Amino acid sequence: MYQLFRHGIFQMDAEKAHDFTIQCLKLAGNPLFQPILKSLIHAPKGFPKTVMGVNFPNPIGLAAGADKNGDAIEGFGALGFGFLELGTVTPVAQDGNAKPRQFRLIEAEGIINRNGFNNNGIDYLIENVKNARYKGVIGINIGKNKFTPLEQGKDDYIFCLNKAYNYAGYITVNISSPNTPDLRQLQYGDYFDDLLRSIKDRQTILANQYNKYVPIAVKIAPDLTESELVQIADTLVRHKMDGVIATNTTISRDTVMGMKNAEQQGGLSGKPLQHKSTEIIKRLHQELKGQIPIIGSGGIDGLQNAQEKIEAGAELLQVYSGLIYHGPKLVKELVKILNNGKKIRFTLPQHRIRWSVESNRISASCLCARRERVGIMRSRYDCGH
Repeated sequence: MYQLFRHGIFQMDAEKAHDFTIQCLKLAGNPLFQPILKSLIHAPKGFPKTVMGVNFPNPIGLAAGADKNGDAIEGFGALGFGFLELGTVTPVAQDGNAKPRQFRLIEAEGIINRNGFNNNGIDYLIENVKNARYKGVIGINIGKNKFTPLEQGKDDYIFCLNKAYNYAGYITVNISSPNTPDLRQLQYGDYFDDLLRSIKDRQTILANQYNKYVPIAVKIAPDLTESELVQIADTLVRHKMDGVIATNTTISRDTVMGMKNAEQQGGLSGKPLQHKSTEIIKRLHQELKGQIPIIGSGGIDGLQNAQEKIEAGAELLQVYSGLIYHGPKLVKELVKILNNGKKIRFTLPQHRIRWSVESNRISASCLCARRERVGIMRSRYDCGH
């Protein structure tokens, strides 16, 4: 069924197709229609996992950018996601960059966008979150307005943090979009250090105010040098950040040279990003040494590359472009395979569990100190310590 839908929307401009899909999911999420959507999807029950102190119904989430304003929370939730990351959202509404600003690279199963944080503002998003019936985890991805000078950028993040804190399961600080001028400079040096210090200080105040701790992750770019990645990892650990999302879109075109639309400015996502994002996860995991959990994002379109990201060190996964090309079945298949364990091995940070699976039976060999054999009970990922 999705192939017919995809054929239709691929006749449309990419952004118009996206907006149309959001409206369809918004309608499908209506209490009158949601049971119909759920009956068509047959989303399997999740495999719970606790990351950043948050219990995720399953480890497959929707990446930021798909539902910037939280207009289709129920619709996306019905597809079987364990968590939805909404946004990126800014203090005040902004139109983003000039259109056209989204382009398909169909032969590569990629997308280029230069949206520029187009959104209706943090207040609009929060109202949608307040009214949501979705039972999974909602993450809120925050950014700065285009007109805000870089030197004052942290003020925008603090503003959004204040607004989002009481309504989010976790919050993501987006400093890695290539589509807001100079935004990626916030990943480096004094800018990065000052931003994280301010955010952690504010988190402490808000935790006391609301009597709850909401974890904060940082989303990083895939276009980092070795030294930049090492410095970022060191700063994340030093400021005791709760998580890191790897990665955002890439400005590289190495994997799509000569293809239609490859010359367009903006961030490239989808299958062309697979290897690059996985390598960043792998190196980041080596640098972090299990001290901060990694959420893997970038080109996930099936079991093989989902497995690669988890073996590289990711504890949760996010999809978006793969959903465009493969439809809701992608979420269903990933969640189902994580439940059944078919043909998949995982190596997770700290506990270093390698999963070896046959049929629907799951066994685990814990590669901790004495490599004791342990059984997986009650769908837990840990080694019992």
